[in-house]
Amino acid sequence: MDDGQRDVADYNRELNALASPTWFDVSWLYAECYLYRRISSFFALSTHWKSYDVFARQKLSTFVSSRPAVLELAAKYKQLINQLKDNVPHTNTPEETEDAEKLLFSEMCEICLWGNATDLSLLTALSYEDIQKLQGAEARKTQEKNILVNDLPAAYRTLKTAQNTDPKGERRVDIVLDNAGFELFVDLILAGYLLEAGLATQIILHPKSIPWFVSDVVPADFASLLNALANPQALYAAPPEGSDEAPAPLSNQEVTDLSFLFEHWSSLHQEGQLILRPNLFWTAPGSYWRLPPSAPDLYEDLKKSELVFFKGDLNYRKLAGDARWAPTVPFGDAIGPMGPSSGIRILALRTCKADTVVGLPTGEDERLKGMDGGGGDTGARKWAWSGKWAVVQFCDGKA
Repeated sequence: MDDGQRDVADYNRELNALASPTWFDVSWLYAECYLYRRISSFFALSTHWKSYDVFARQKLSTFVSSRPAVLELAAKYKQLINQLKDNVPHTNTPEETEDAEKLLFSEMCEICLWGNATDLSLLTALSYEDIQKLQGAEARKTQEKNILVNDLPAAYRTLKTAQNTDPKGERRVDIVLDNAGFELFVDLILAGYLLEAGLATQIILHPKSIPWFVSDVVPADFASLLNALANPQALYAAPPEGSDEAPAPLSNQEVTDLSFLFEHWSSLHQEGQLILRPNLFWTAPGSYWRLPPSAPDLYEDLKKSELVFFKGDLNYRKLAGDARWAPTVPFGDAIGPMGPSSGIRILALRTCKADTVVGLPTGEDERLKGMDGGGGDTGARKWAWSGKWAVVQFCDGKA
């Protein structure tokens, strides 16, 4: 089926090379990508449904279900941004200020990391209450100990060094997005913070070009989120899906906090500090090892960034070639041409939901397998399937 997009030839070329495989004898990566690309082609070839996102309602529903965490973060974000804008004076020593800034950066990134716990393609059976329990400050503190590798200090040093070296220059940060809904919300929290803290002067967001893996961000999801925040009372007035009971209306303060987010993010977008830049490469069938030869313009563009965040499980698997690496293989080695000397600095934020994992300390995989439900009795890496554990891994391709 040819819907006129440039990637059709790539998919068919790989399909022919696989000698017309069945669903049972093809790699997961190609099969899953092919499935969502094929679904997209059905709509693209229709008369009246060309731009329809079959997953849009689910994505917005999950955002609505995240109300407690959204309200908590909205209030804290408004307070933080106003403090940064006003340059509120403090009596801390330079060392204390530096420690506080590092801690704030880590907190923002960890909020972004655990927002991925609402990946719809894997957690569609969760109830409204279950989703709420995955989010919020207390949950984040509990989950902190579950970050197996944490390279946030190195990422912070990279951005802070660039800021100190050229405080008035252009400094760009890219975020290769994963899920819409609450996760996109926290991605924008991170983006707004980086801009107001001076750790970046421009944020480039990389959404998917087509509906992808149920919950992935497409450009329309950004507009949908901003529209929802523009009228938050209407958003939260309807009963959650599966319930006849309408929730309590938002307080005036809650409406004010959410409206602040709408105004702030809309302003950043209008001023060119927050930009969406989709590319068909992000929905290609292969790994990101193919980026340099397959999408050279995109590859060269990413080199202009001080740091590129890769969000979520699929992006991580594609970075590592979805290969069966030994878990102790260094992250920089596993990402191949995207690693050392690539010209790209990468920070992967990933809650583990599949077997592929690298960069672990010696013995860590065995320890986790030995835990209850970890898979040691079967040899499978079951601990890495649930999203309970995470890795935050950095590679400086500019070093």
